[in-house]
Amino acid sequence: MSDPVIERALISVSDKQGLSDIAQLLNDLNIEILSTGGTKNHLDHAAINAIDIAEYTEFPEMMSGRLKTLHPRVHGGILCRHDRPDEIEAMQLHGILKIPLIIVNLYPFEETIAREDATLEMAIENIDIGGPTMIRAAAKNYLFTTVVTSPDQYSEVAEQIKKQGSTTLALRKKLAHEAFKKTAHYDRAITNFLAKKEFSPSQSHTPCQSKDKLPGIIELSLEQKTQLRYGENPHQKAALYRQSEPENDSVVAAQQLNGKELSYNNLLDLESALQLVKLLPQSSAVVIKHNNPCGASSQATLKQATECAFAGDPESAFGSVLGFNEEVDYETAEFLVGPDKFVEAIIAPSYSPEAFEVLTTRPKWKNNVRLMKTGPLERGIDMMDIRSISGGLLIQESDNLIDEPSDWEVVTEVRPSADALEDLRFAWMIVRQVKSNAIVVAKAKTLWGSGAGQMSRIDAVEIALQKSSEKSKGSVLASDAFFPFADSIQRAAIAGIQAIIQPGGSRRDAEVIAACNEHKISMLFTGKRHFKH
Repeated sequence: MSDPVIERALISVSDKQGLSDIAQLLNDLNIEILSTGGTKNHLDHAAINAIDIAEYTEFPEMMSGRLKTLHPRVHGGILCRHDRPDEIEAMQLHGILKIPLIIVNLYPFEETIAREDATLEMAIENIDIGGPTMIRAAAKNYLFTTVVTSPDQYSEVAEQIKKQGSTTLALRKKLAHEAFKKTAHYDRAITNFLAKKEFSPSQSHTPCQSKDKLPGIIELSLEQKTQLRYGENPHQKAALYRQSEPENDSVVAAQQLNGKELSYNNLLDLESALQLVKLLPQSSAVVIKHNNPCGASSQATLKQATECAFAGDPESAFGSVLGFNEEVDYETAEFLVGPDKFVEAIIAPSYSPEAFEVLTTRPKWKNNVRLMKTGPLERGIDMMDIRSISGGLLIQESDNLIDEPSDWEVVTEVRPSADALEDLRFAWMIVRQVKSNAIVVAKAKTLWGSGAGQMSRIDAVEIALQKSSEKSKGSVLASDAFFPFADSIQRAAIAGIQAIIQPGGSRRDAEVIAACNEHKISMLFTGKRHFKH
């Protein structure tokens, strides 16, 4: 089968980038152009000959542009198999012309819904109907029809047409594949948007449809944002993929303002920093190392919070990733660029001009430390938590809703002081972002010691107390799950812990409570566990 000669093209595009160049080439090669609406006007202004699609179909555009290319003369010309005499005869009978080239891209649906003033009506009117239909028809008929869906494809197509008056089968196959990916992504973006708007609750893409189960089918549409230098280790390939509509205050949507290329491990640490700092009150700073917080604090000012966060474990903070939940100011930036500090990356809502200058001009920081800007942060966003296992995915609701202290219960004879209660609240927010088994020690709304990812809760307690050292006296301790035995309470008492917060629910709760009463330690049960595997 020879490659079909391109004698006619249909052009209907929203994105006019590069359009005049390829259309002018078609004109120069005496290839007839059919066109629609705004595309036809664009070509007319560029003095490029084009025939209005309504003139060819003998049917007017109507319904405010909703109906213009949905016509047998259009789709017959796209779908016709040139080696089928019966189809050629049918075309001749009905005045249908071959259209072996279509250049079509779609209404800017995703760009529209990304606007702050986007309404459901605006979104609906930017759902393209004719475009996807033509694209799918042409892709289906790739043996005879070339489908071009992006300005990025213009140069290769133009080169082949200029050289041989047609395109190769290999190129048509590749373009067809890209076309089907394009329409699939487009439809998924529409589905996700309408689900968020509760247009069709039964088709919601979020897992929180009911209190007792997740949806039977969850469809994910991800596009590659960037290739990474490597994964967790240099021998592993890696890339970052994004949802069609990532949350505005997410790591994926954050804008990189400075620094080297982000690594796989940077991105994981930035995610941990962002999720933790969202839980904390204003003027909070977190220090993340190997996906766990080694420092965190909430204070009157961001600089004070940052100083305290680093003081918690300054040795581990070397080479860390930082998270802030308000604009980084000059005073905080000056502290960070001190000679004894080395930071890999920072994520924050914004940076003051003075802070940005400090962080991007000092010798160790210039073109080195990665600065990520998220914009305003939201708390308690409902998301899916997705993790891969061999042969499938584990999907759950994200553990990101803030617990209500009013639901907590003091189970000991000694009640916590007001200051201790504030520290318990702080410690409980921190421990949920530490890998289980997890123990944290905190005082004055500052993290002083963390025991993360231990097989034994006793070991986690020992590590957290060792990290906090003499600072543990008068501190509070948080555990992500219940204490199975009273032995950890004995160790906490020796270290000077004054209050403990934990979920409760062990068969030996009575023994644990009795140990607290013996040592005059107050204990709160939250009734909610926060494992983070």
